[in-house]
Amino acid sequence: MRLSVAPMLDWTDRHCRYFLRLISRHTRLYTEMVTTGALIHGDRARFLRYDPSEHPLALQLGGSAPAELAACARMGADWGYDEINLNLGCPSDRVQSGRFGACLMAEPALVGDCVATMKAAVAIPVTAKLRIGIDDRDSYEELVAFVSALVEAGCDALIVHARKAWLKGLSPRENREIPPLRYDWVYRLKEDFPDVPIALNGGVTRLAQAADILTRVDGVMIGRAAYQDPWLLAEADRVIFGDPHPVPDAHAVIDALIPYVERELAAGVPLNSIARHLLGLFQGRPGARAWRRHLSEEVHRQGADAEVLRAAAARVR
Repeated sequence: MRLSVAPMLDWTDRHCRYFLRLISRHTRLYTEMVTTGALIHGDRARFLRYDPSEHPLALQLGGSAPAELAACARMGADWGYDEINLNLGCPSDRVQSGRFGACLMAEPALVGDCVATMKAAVAIPVTAKLRIGIDDRDSYEELVAFVSALVEAGCDALIVHARKAWLKGLSPRENREIPPLRYDWVYRLKEDFPDVPIALNGGVTRLAQAADILTRVDGVMIGRAAYQDPWLLAEADRVIFGDPHPVPDAHAVIDALIPYVERELAAGVPLNSIARHLLGLFQGRPGARAWRRHLSEEVHRQGADAEVLRAAAARVR
């Protein structure tokens, strides 16, 4: 749990995760949030399949019915996931209408039932990702009461987005930016719950910043920064996990990705479904704009294949 990449809707799909794993061996990866309804009534394989190289890998669930969450947790465990995470932080209107995400922070008893039922269903860790508060329920005392309900239910670890969420009046994007960050509250939670593994999420953009935060809590979760500039994870194994392996080369990452791309193309996956996650690979380096432009212009062409990636990378060499 020392370092992870946040679950991000439309971003952290299996292609993105395979790519990020080529950059960091140890950073924990999370699926996009998957609703219980999608798993119970939809194409289960579409949502659950992954490449074995993606481990350590967590499945994030969205839902509020204990029995349904337990059933989906069992599916995740059966598919080999390392962790089941309950989404208690997403404030979008669509998520609220389904009665899951951040709005569940107003129902600690129900959330406790959800976690306890999931814990009884699986042997792997059950964790939760939450905010520090919602709307006017934003006192530290209310946060402690909510966390206490999770801990009493057996929650194995907490990932705390250090911002409150406004359920009305702010968009999901604004909820990631406007409410002020309160790292001090997360640090205080760790002092008040010393035996509970706690990770901090929100506003982390650099490994040095993550390393500093890790002196106060057990883990750090990086979100959009790791997607928009994935190379910031290149030194994560050495800096965060103490792994002495050499830092990978960005061009070697592309070379290692090519066989995967060719397999997926042969299975009917459009090149853009993979390439869209690669745009930020050379962020800040000479040639980065040419890399992005070539990918953006070529991936949609008829017959586009892995050679598009090689040609784009040549513009950075």
